[in-house]
Amino acid sequence: MKKEKLLFAWKPRKQGKLSLKLKSCAKQGCGITSPIGYAAFHAVSALLISNGHIVGTHQGAVIMLHQHYIKTGILEKKYGTLYSRLQTMREQSDYNCTYNATEEEIIPLIPLTEEFIEKILEMIK
Repeated sequence: MKKEKLLFAWKPRKQGKLSLKLKSCAKQGCGITSPIGYAAFHAVSALLISNGHIVGTHQGAVIMLHQHYIKTGILEKKYGTLYSRLQTMREQSDYNCTYNATEEEIIPLIPLTEEFIEKILEMIK
């Protein structure tokens, strides 16, 4: 599989527009927890797959990211903490109809998520 085909989760040239759209959506109370969580999941999946790892589940991706990239120091611990948090929030959003992340929870995560995905893209190239 070519690495170019793995970069489906994020297109850097649209980063600024995505950030503004997500911030606007968060202010309007839209459910953006899932899209942010899925963007991170697809980026992490691309990283893992590009290095020969098999990704089967969201939780498996969390475990493998920590095992192969966080604990080894390849990626900073803050990214592991962020990814775990995003996946927990995504799961709550997808499966708990009473959960709705607040603007205060989501907006601070957007720039760090963008940074995380950019870091992954650099590692894949």
